[in-house]
Amino acid sequence: MEIVVCVKQVPDTAARIKIDAAGRGIEKEGLTYVVNPYDEFAIEEALRIKEKHPDVTVTLVTVGPKKAEEALRTGLAMGADRALHVLDPALDDSDPGAIALLLHAAIRDLHPDLIFCGWKAVDDDSALVGPALAELLDLPQATFVTQLELDLERRAARVHREIEGAAEVLELPLPALLTAQKGLNEPRYPSLPGIMKAKKKEVKVLALKDLGLSADVVGPRGSRTELLQMFPPPPRKAGQVLQGPAAETVKTLVRLLHEEAKVI
Repeated sequence: MEIVVCVKQVPDTAARIKIDAAGRGIEKEGLTYVVNPYDEFAIEEALRIKEKHPDVTVTLVTVGPKKAEEALRTGLAMGADRALHVLDPALDDSDPGAIALLLHAAIRDLHPDLIFCGWKAVDDDSALVGPALAELLDLPQATFVTQLELDLERRAARVHREIEGAAEVLELPLPALLTAQKGLNEPRYPSLPGIMKAKKKEVKVLALKDLGLSADVVGPRGSRTELLQMFPPPPRKAGQVLQGPAAETVKTLVRLLHEEAKVI
């Protein structure tokens, strides 16, 4: 059984982000990068399946600059078997649709039984790559998955997914693509032996020519969307502390929520 996990390297969620001088990106100097948190849930779920079924092979795949190999090495240290790194100067500024096209080209010949993605990347919040990849591969998909049960004899996956105010239960035939949401599992930390083994595991680098793609279908020319401007959110107003008798405080709180916060 072949499982593919799509991985992205993103700025550390605890890092202080600054917009660059051009207003179309972030200042990268000194910035710490990590595996996209939702992709960690995806990796962990693949590894748990591998632990139950020893014939499973877990392959990681990423699209990004040379530095993105660090994310692959982290996944390999967690226990994945191998990794593919789509790396080419022409890929810069590719939008989610172009990224999905690159992932499709990288994994289609693997004929995976199951593909995991994080439901979104925390840097762009697009939540488009997983669904777009499923469409390109012509596979059934389920997003925001918080629980997974596999029936390999029936070649089926039963999933719970988050919807507003409830949970939805779906059954999909394999192969399928699932996007992982928080709550699916608790990702493990790479062990020291795992980190040492990861250094020896193969990370296969694929350029555009290896994928049979031209520069016209990626980067700015191949993207259907363009980032025009980035700006930080407005500073938050200082909070208010209400003091006094409970009855009066409640009345004041309700008035503020209605007149200022406008939430009731």
